[in-house]
Amino acid sequence: MEGPLVPRPITMLGLESSCDDTAAAVVRRDQAGAVSVVSNVVFGQTELHRAFGGVVPEIAARAHAEKIDICVEQALGDAGIPLLNVDAIAVTAGPGLIGGVMSGVMCAKGLSAATGKPLIGVNHLAGHALTPRLTDGLVYPYLMLLVSGGHCQFLIVRGPTDFTRIGGTIDDAPGEAFDKTARLLGLPQPGGPAVQDEAALGDAKRFKFPRPMLDREGCDMSFSGLKTAVLRARNEVMIGDTIARSDVRDLCAGFQAAVVDVLAEKTRRAAALYLAETPSQPALAVAGGVAANTAIRATLETVSEECGMRFTAPPLALCTDNAAMIAYAGLELFEAGQRDGLDLSARPRWPLDNASAPMLGSGKKGAKA
Repeated sequence: MEGPLVPRPITMLGLESSCDDTAAAVVRRDQAGAVSVVSNVVFGQTELHRAFGGVVPEIAARAHAEKIDICVEQALGDAGIPLLNVDAIAVTAGPGLIGGVMSGVMCAKGLSAATGKPLIGVNHLAGHALTPRLTDGLVYPYLMLLVSGGHCQFLIVRGPTDFTRIGGTIDDAPGEAFDKTARLLGLPQPGGPAVQDEAALGDAKRFKFPRPMLDREGCDMSFSGLKTAVLRARNEVMIGDTIARSDVRDLCAGFQAAVVDVLAEKTRRAAALYLAETPSQPALAVAGGVAANTAIRATLETVSEECGMRFTAPPLALCTDNAAMIAYAGLELFEAGQRDGLDLSARPRWPLDNASAPMLGSGKKGAKA
């Protein structure tokens, strides 16, 4: 009689270049089934874009093209693994800034063609959504709040390609709202950390900011109006072209408190829908760049406890864009039998849940989200 199947070790190289971070990583699953991040290299572009108040796609694309091969070489070197010893190559194939995505895809195609290693195209959002399985070993299904600079959605994650969206933003994502608020207040980019630091020293009750869409049923969100409310409040306290530091801190605190309140209430509603499916091990995970915000993390952990769910959030280094999450997602897809050819396309838009109506509209290039 045969014994249980023993998983064979898998070593995966991952590449990520969807926005303004060029990244490569090596992730390995050993024979016992344990997964580890062997190396994780990220080349940021903050200084390249700082003077422009945001990411410039053309500058980002050029930087990716210049750095991606160097990043791969360093990741393999840090891991002590020759390229020929990896089992497959995973790469972000979308969504994202198309110039950057193309840089990563073309590099991965070249590596695959030269070595004969399988090529696996990964949805960047799936990388974030599957990160809790890499870091905390969550079992399917779990509730995911994916909250980043360009995306905000609640997902029930049932498998590496099985995502059901039960709510999301109809306009600005929270990360985008943080960045725009930072620009309004003369704070540096990226705006999330800058606003968080100022908010810690401010009075969150001074300004009465709206909590958008809490008066509507469901889990959908909106943050564009909140950003406009910050603009109006800023204009009321400015003297000429200047604003007092104390006003900046209070505006940041009020803005952040509003975002936290909206996310908390919408998470409670999403949890009710998820728990109705009676998952065997209920869990709420948060991922994406905005998951690094300590106030948001703390509040979501409280909500999770109230709802009787385990709460997980990735380490801060795996909240922002990175290739370890792409390598891990590629590992799960590889095990599921996915293989892509050299005709793999870079996609600026790529929803995780194709069964639901697009949140942000659709065009020639497909649904945005």
